[in-house]
Amino acid sequence: MDSTKRTEVYRDSVETSNETSNETSKKTPSKQVSPDPVPLEILTSARKEMAKRIVGQGEMIDGLLTALIAGGHILLEGVPGLAKTRAVKTLAEITGLDFKRIQFTPDLLPADLTGTLVWEQATSSFSVRRGPVFANVILADEINRAPAKVQSALLEAMEEHQVTIGEKSYSLPSPFFVLATQNPIEHEGTYTLPEAELDRFLLKLLVPYPDQEEELRILDFAAPFDNKLLETEGRRYDQYDDDDILNPVLDPEALDFLRKAADSVFTDEQIQRYIVSVVAASRPAPLRAGTDGMRVGRPKEGLYRYIAFGASPRATLALFRCSKIRAFFDGRSFVTPEDVKAAAYPVLRHRLVLSYEAEADGLDSDTVISRILTLVPMP
Repeated sequence: MDSTKRTEVYRDSVETSNETSNETSKKTPSKQVSPDPVPLEILTSARKEMAKRIVGQGEMIDGLLTALIAGGHILLEGVPGLAKTRAVKTLAEITGLDFKRIQFTPDLLPADLTGTLVWEQATSSFSVRRGPVFANVILADEINRAPAKVQSALLEAMEEHQVTIGEKSYSLPSPFFVLATQNPIEHEGTYTLPEAELDRFLLKLLVPYPDQEEELRILDFAAPFDNKLLETEGRRYDQYDDDDILNPVLDPEALDFLRKAADSVFTDEQIQRYIVSVVAASRPAPLRAGTDGMRVGRPKEGLYRYIAFGASPRATLALFRCSKIRAFFDGRSFVTPEDVKAAAYPVLRHRLVLSYEAEADGLDSDTVISRILTLVPMP
């Protein structure tokens, strides 16, 4: 099917899906119809293209696709050698968007990212030299190796999709995605990301080790000692084969179709209240003066002695959007509590600020999130 016919099919498919969603918006989830298969075929094609370069890591790939559809940013955390950078490059290639890689280092300056004013002697005036942040897909590699002033240079770009150079603001290209990586085991020469920047990441994905079967398949990607040798002992090295050039199956138009299809997923009011309750349960209420002069508020005991600060309303919006996309990925036209619980971990794990007591007791964010989910009753 050529691109013109495919576009017509996608457009008709999404329009039909939206009409169906509008007609059934007041129905219960049990009466919802299955989503149109055409957008799901785009997802399947995207996963197949990613699998040409990435072995396993299904949760990471789905997380990247989730952020792409939701229009959010991603923070990837994992030890070296788990194909984090390779995954981001592959994602950029299947979108066909402009891609820039920025290696964060301790001597990096904010102007190295955003750009600066340059004096032109010929014209006796300043001209703007734009930085690498002016691209659709930005790979911020090892973002925690740069100091806070450099990390903060991304705040305006990530939230407002613009950059201020001198006295003028410049819009960034659309769509705009920041995909950052960081290494959790090295602390020497690294800088902790500020909470304001962490909150701007839609998801934080933890990249695990592959299992033994997946690692065995990784050996098939090993480069031969002779770079001119494409086949050895009957084994094919895909990264050297022109037939395995990735196809841009997630171009901006296809991405727009996926977003419209995800928007058509129905979310019941009880599910929305459950989402709000989960995020609200992460916040230890501050003590305040009561009517009788006594200090009232949620006591710092039990679970809440492990939480210094909870998630903001930005997390509520992120959880709502990611729950809809997760239901869409599973081929359903409605959101269930299980979608919310599954999306809660990548949405909240970087937004919770844990106390020293949590560190002393060996608790991480995922453990605290799990306890929060047990406290909030499901609808």
